[in-house]
Amino acid sequence: MAQTGHTENSTTENTTTHHTKHSATMRRTLRREAPSTIGLLTDAQDFAAMRRYRTFTFDDHTVYLQQVEGLLKALAAQGVHTTVALFDPEDYAEFCAESGLDADTGASRSRFTAEIAAAGATVAYTGQRLSDLIPVLVSRAVRQATWEYATLLLADLGTCADCGQDIGRAAFDRASHLLTRLLEAAGPGTHHLVCSTPTENDQLLAVLHTHRDTTGPARLDSSEGAEFATVLAVAIALESRGGVVLRTSAPDSPDRVHGWRLAHGALAPLTAGEVFNAYCTDADTGEPVSPESGVEYCAGFDIGADPTEPHH
Repeated sequence: MAQTGHTENSTTENTTTHHTKHSATMRRTLRREAPSTIGLLTDAQDFAAMRRYRTFTFDDHTVYLQQVEGLLKALAAQGVHTTVALFDPEDYAEFCAESGLDADTGASRSRFTAEIAAAGATVAYTGQRLSDLIPVLVSRAVRQATWEYATLLLADLGTCADCGQDIGRAAFDRASHLLTRLLEAAGPGTHHLVCSTPTENDQLLAVLHTHRDTTGPARLDSSEGAEFATVLAVAIALESRGGVVLRTSAPDSPDRVHGWRLAHGALAPLTAGEVFNAYCTDADTGEPVSPESGVEYCAGFDIGADPTEPHH
C-alpha cells in the first residue's frame, strides 16, 4: 500500500508539472500573437515635460531612445508585432484630466498609448533603426492632425443658405473630381503631388504619391488620397489661395514639374515662369533658390474637369 501511494503521488506531481509547462507554452504563444504598442517621446522637449511625473524614471533622452530601441528588438525577436505611436505630453495631461485618471502612473500612460494607437497615426516596427522610424512617425502624425483639422473645418461650414447643400460635402466631392481628373491627365509615371492652402490659423499641406503604368489607372494609398482631397476641399470651400504642384518622374527623362492655382472651384494652369518662380523661391524668406538640375519647370495643363456649378 505504501508503494502504491508513492506511485500515485509521483503521477500527480508529473501531471501537475506537465500541465504547468503546457500552460506556460500556451501563454507564450498567445503573447506572440498579442500586438504591442509603444508610445514614443521623439524629441527632448516632450521628454523633459514627462520628467515632472515621479513614476517616469528616465532622466536622459538619449538613453531613453536606446532603451526603446532595445525593447523593440527584443519584442521582434519574440515574434511580437509592435507599432510605435507618437506620445504627446500635453494631449496626455488633457486625456487624464478628462478621464479622471492619475497622470503619474504607468497604467495611465499605457491606456493613453492604446487610445492614440487606435487613431491610426502609428508606424510598424520591422527592424528599421529608430532614427529612420522617427521621421516617418512624425510625418504620419502631422498628416493625421492636418486631416482632422481640415475635416473639422469642412464640417463646421454647414449648409448653403440658397440651395440647402452641405458646403463641406460639396467641396469634397468637387475636390475628389479634380484629383481624379488630374491623375488621369498626368499620364504614366511616378507622381508626387502637393496641395497647400492657407487658413485662418495655419497653412495646410497635403502630399500624395502615386504611380501609373502605361495601362491602367493610377495606384495610390487611399488614406493619402482622402487627406489630399480634404485639404483641396478646404481651399475650394473657403475660396482661399490654394495651389497644386505635380512632379512626375519617368525612366530616362528629366523630372517635370507642373502647377495650378485654385480659382472658382477649378484648377487654373500656371505658366512655366510662374511654376519656376514658385518652385525656386524660399517660402519663408522670399529669397530665390537655385533650380534643381535635371528638372523641367512646365506650365500646368488642362485636366479636363467638369465645369463648376453656380457657386452659392
